[in-house]
Amino acid sequence: MKVVIFSTCIVDLFFPNVGAAMVEVLERFGCETFMPVKQICCGQPTYNSGYVKATQKVFRNEIDALLSVDADYIVGPAGSCVNMLREYRVLLKDDPEYAEKTKEVADKTFEFSQFLYRVLNVIDAGAELDAKATYHRSCHMTRLLGERTAPFVLLDHVKDLQMEPLPHIENCCGFGGMFSAKEPEISKQMVDEKVDDVLSTGAKVLISADPACLMNISGRFSRRQEKIKIMHIAEVLNHNVDPKRIKFHDPLPVEQEVRL
Repeated sequence: MKVVIFSTCIVDLFFPNVGAAMVEVLERFGCETFMPVKQICCGQPTYNSGYVKATQKVFRNEIDALLSVDADYIVGPAGSCVNMLREYRVLLKDDPEYAEKTKEVADKTFEFSQFLYRVLNVIDAGAELDAKATYHRSCHMTRLLGERTAPFVLLDHVKDLQMEPLPHIENCCGFGGMFSAKEPEISKQMVDEKVDDVLSTGAKVLISADPACLMNISGRFSRRQEKIKIMHIAEVLNHNVDPKRIKFHDPLPVEQEVRL
């Protein structure tokens, strides 16, 4: 199975360790991975800032880069960015050259944990992490991409990992792409509330499937001189892996395979 890695600019520039972990996990499950070097950004920041027409050039570049390899799937480490790729089919629907290409991108593209659980049918990645942790559920992955299940199932099967429920898990961390720049005071209040909720769990590790959220929350922890270890779910699922622990589930019923 050939998989193109949609690196996302935030992982490429700030969290290369997350990209490496994702590749190692995918290759452990037999995927042949490729990372086209011409990809730059999904275009979400500039599009959400109002540069609608100018950002279409970014969309087209990303499409050309990701489709430069004849792969079966495209997998990314951030639900927010993955959802943006799927939105291309709406944003470029009137483009005679790219309309069909956007549909191909949308149909092939999955967030990392979603791909493991829904495509590869993984339920236990064989990982081990002796820690008390909590999970931040990102808004875009949950509300836009529609994935509410995969990360929790995979984390539930990590050996020795004690997961503590996060209060107000449905609340945003305050990043929201350009929201934190446009509304810094509101964003600060939101991330402070998120930090307080994380601290209330007693967790030593904060896990998420969205690196932008991890960057925002960890930054606030640092400014408040509080301590927390942040880990992307790919890093957790690549930690102390014993292949003997790997387990798969039966293919999901058709209604659960519907793209959310």
